[in-house]
Amino acid sequence: MAINFPDSPTVGQTFTVGLKTYTWDGSKWVFDFRSFATGTSAQRPSVAKPYMYYNTTLRAYEVYLPEYGRWELLSSYTVIENPTSEYGEASFVIPGTYSWTCPAGVFYVNAVCVGGGAGGRAFNAGTGSFGSTGGAGGGLGWKNNIPVVPGTSYTVVVGAGGATVTATTTNGNTNPGGNSYFIDTSTVAGFGGGSGTFTTQGTGGSYTGDGGGAGGNAYPTTYYWSASGGGGAGGYSGAGGNGGYYNGNTIAATAGSGGAGGGGGAYFTGSGAFNSGGGGGVGLLGQGTSGALGAASNSTSVGATRGGGGSGGTGGTLTAIGGSYGGGAGIATYQAVNYPGGDGAVRLIWGPDRAFPSTNTGTL
Repeated sequence: MAINFPDSPTVGQTFTVGLKTYTWDGSKWVFDFRSFATGTSAQRPSVAKPYMYYNTTLRAYEVYLPEYGRWELLSSYTVIENPTSEYGEASFVIPGTYSWTCPAGVFYVNAVCVGGGAGGRAFNAGTGSFGSTGGAGGGLGWKNNIPVVPGTSYTVVVGAGGATVTATTTNGNTNPGGNSYFIDTSTVAGFGGGSGTFTTQGTGGSYTGDGGGAGGNAYPTTYYWSASGGGGAGGYSGAGGNGGYYNGNTIAATAGSGGAGGGGGAYFTGSGAFNSGGGGGVGLLGQGTSGALGAASNSTSVGATRGGGGSGGTGGTLTAIGGSYGGGAGIATYQAVNYPGGDGAVRLIWGPDRAFPSTNTGTL
């Protein structure tokens, strides 16, 4: 049966006939197989009535015949399988606002966004840092198959890590991390780590998307000679680790989950001083191993307390800076100086058979 496509279509225009949707790429109508349920032979859905399905193992369409209890191959027409046929990616890791122009032939992209980690807060009575609170971790959000139009420009925003606040009283907040997103915060976003105070918790950033994880929390110290570590960045399917803290007792940090960064540790050295570490960041290449928690030991090295990086991200640094990307800041012994949270980041990928959290999400 002939299909009467629209005359003089514009790039990105779609046309639906029955259950089939086509997109004009500037020179031809391309069949969009994503209008059907898709998957491998092992992923065929269980159905009790006739059902159309695109089998990516056989690279063909099938229909389920309930009276025979089997799938039958259909080969009555030839299609161009994927409207986004080339592989590509774009990463944005320096805080700021960008304009990304969609390449020719690309109609869908997948995005991951990590919010900036919050900075710490140091209460300085004039001779050093007394009551110090770490920063919360940034959230991570990812979303697949975001429709885009070739030649169109889209907004990308990368949130910065928050700076450390030094105060001469117990009042005031930590500096929150900035939000990171693609197009807008309702499409896909990782929100920055929230601010905390001497007496209130800094809450890890949340996210928007198909999946992701919240950043780890940073607890208040509520004690002059005290410290709390930074929260870890959120993961692809779990939350960042919470920062440990010392407020008369040493409370251990927690590890990240679902590929998230670990929380930074904190401990009392026994000589009127304290240490705490930055929270671990998270990588952009898809879900990997979760970050370890920062230790609570009698070591004099801040490095012993840093949270581990998740999914290929970096751990909190030896100077209590939040890890890349999105780790919350810690505070070092007797130093009321700027140890910022880790900056956020955004990564876009496109091409056949790629999807977050972990399907061909590496560099291709």
